Amino acid sequence: MQPIEPRILILAVILDLLIGDPRRFPHPVTYMGKLIAILEKALRRVFKNERIGGLFLLLLTVAITIGTALALLVGAYTIKSYAGFIVAVILSWSCIAARSLHLESSLVADALIRGDLAEARRFLSYIVGRDTAELDEAEIWRATVETVAENTSDGVIAPLLYLMVGGPVLGLAYKAVNTLDSMVGYKNERYLSFGWASARFDDLVNYLPARLTGLLITFAAPLAGLPARDAWRVMLRDGRKHTSPNSGIPEAAVAGALGLRLGGTNLYGGRPVEKPTIGDPVNPISQGSWRDAVRLMYGAESLLVAGWLIINMI
Repeated sequence: MQPIEPRILILAVILDLLIGDPRRFPHPVTYMGKLIAILEKALRRVFKNERIGGLFLLLLTVAITIGTALALLVGAYTIKSYAGFIVAVILSWSCIAARSLHLESSLVADALIRGDLAEARRFLSYIVGRDTAELDEAEIWRATVETVAENTSDGVIAPLLYLMVGGPVLGLAYKAVNTLDSMVGYKNERYLSFGWASARFDDLVNYLPARLTGLLITFAAPLAGLPARDAWRVMLRDGRKHTSPNSGIPEAAVAGALGLRLGGTNLYGGRPVEKPTIGDPVNPISQGSWRDAVRLMYGAESLLVAGWLIINMI
C-alpha cells in the first residue's frame, strides 16, 4: 500500500461525479457483502464464542479484500502499465460515493416535491435504517438531511482520505470495514456480540475522517452562502451528543450551517429510539435544507481534494 498517484485520484473523483455507481456495473461492495454473508454462516458454526467469531469475520474480510485488490493491481500492472493504471482508477472510483449519495437522496426529494409521500418513504427506506412507513413530510426531510450529513464522512471524505494515504488497496480495506459495520454492527440480539469487533473497528477508522469532515463542512459553508461560525459552534457543542462517536460530528456541522434541529425519536423495528437533538430549530427542514446539505457535501469533497493536490505540488 502506498499513496495514490494524483492523476488516478482525480480521474476516480471525476468518474464518480459524472457516472456515480452504475447499477449494472459490478461493484466491489456487492461482493464484499456476499463474502461477509458466507463467512458469517461458516464462522458461527466454527466458533461458539460469538465475539471471537466476529473478530475472525473482521480479520478475514479485510485480509481477503486487501489480497484481492493487490492481486488485481499486480496482475494488471504485470500485463501492461496502462492496464494497471486503468484498474487502479476503477478500484479507486468504486470507493467514492458522492454522486450516488446525491442521486439516492434526490429520489426521496423528488417524490416529496411531487407530493408522493408513499414513494418518498419507499426510496428513503433504501438509504436509512429507521422505519419509514409512518413518517410525515418533515420527518422524511430530516432523515434525508441526516443521511447526507452522516454519509458525507462515511461515503466521501473517509474513502478519499484512505485512498490518499494508501491507494486503492487501503481505500477498499476501508470500504470492507464500513460494509461489515452496515451488515453486522447492530446492537440487537443477533449481532451485539458477533458484530462487536466490526462496529468498534469501524468507530476507530472513522474517528479522524469524521472530525475532518466536520472541519471541511465548516470551511465549505461560506462557499454555499451559509454561516461557518454556526457550523463550528454547533459542531463543538452537539457533535458528541450522538450515540455514535463519529456520526454526530458531521451532522452537527450541517445542522449548525443550516440552522436546523436534527435527531429526536426514530422507530427501528417498530420500537421507538430517542436520539439526542442536534442543532437549533432556526429554520424549518425543507427541500432547501436537503439541497444545501448536498452542496456542503460537494464543497467538503472539493476542499479536501484541492488541499491534497496543493500539498502534493509543494
